[in-house]
Amino acid sequence: MLSRRDILKGAGVAGVAAFAGPIKTAFATAAQPSTPVNFSVPAGACDSHVCVIGDPARFPFTADRGYNPEPASLEELRSVYRALHIDRVVFVQPSFYGTDNSCILDAVKRIGRQARAVVIVRDDISAAELEQMRGSGVCGIISAAVEGQADAESARHRFKIAVERAKAYGWHVEFHGHLSEIEAIQEQVMASPVPVIFDHFGGAQPERGLSQPGFDTLLKLVRGGKAYVDVSAPYRISKQSPDYPDVVPLAKAIIAANPERITWGTGWPHPERAPGHALTEISPLYQIDDGRNLNLLATWTSGPAQLKLALVENPARLYGF
Repeated sequence: MLSRRDILKGAGVAGVAAFAGPIKTAFATAAQPSTPVNFSVPAGACDSHVCVIGDPARFPFTADRGYNPEPASLEELRSVYRALHIDRVVFVQPSFYGTDNSCILDAVKRIGRQARAVVIVRDDISAAELEQMRGSGVCGIISAAVEGQADAESARHRFKIAVERAKAYGWHVEFHGHLSEIEAIQEQVMASPVPVIFDHFGGAQPERGLSQPGFDTLLKLVRGGKAYVDVSAPYRISKQSPDYPDVVPLAKAIIAANPERITWGTGWPHPERAPGHALTEISPLYQIDDGRNLNLLATWTSGPAQLKLALVENPARLYGF
């Protein structure tokens, strides 16, 4: 088996040939929980937002990616789950793989029936390709903004296409966007024939508070049972680590709106382009303590019943476990 150092070195050759020069590497390991979980995790608990990052020679990054993440293996992810007492997992296609979902589908195949995948697909994908995906553990399709096209018209258009595809295959739609875009598609969400989930707190920003434009629309959709929200990876929207106190009002408001429409995820292995890193470098993975973050969920919910909804019952319904 290739070591992490071997994989990073190999990123400069097959599979990542778009580099403009020598690659500088970081050699860190993917984050492992350092804080023990302080509550009894219910059986069947699900992490609703992860990915794995494989050998670039086998799973090449897309040419128009924004950064080069370090590898993060399925073996490392299994270690995370042993520490967190997680039984189920949903792999969400990361942007650096573009529309090539091979890496996450390989992970689903290796795990089996306790795993699902949410994919990004090409505009010209065929019905036969989609049908094949359905037999590979796919349960949802991502509707995400194209760089420079985060506007109302684009949001409505891409959401419409995603819903049409999801309806044909019994999937849900995972919408990646801002609150302004959620406002733009709210009528479509209300009429959607398939489940809809907004990731990472629906794109709400802690510093803007509960009265920020669009947050009331998000709560309305959740309260009416028309959408789910994944309260995942608070580090993505907060600068107040490690306990993210600025996220607490948002999290509690979303959960209180409808505990039956909440999921939770780690966001592991926490890839992100660090400031100042170019495509000639490997961007280090964030070292996030997922044990501590799982404990935060217990403080955002009102007790074991709501925890079981977020960790077990809601993801089982949405992802088809």
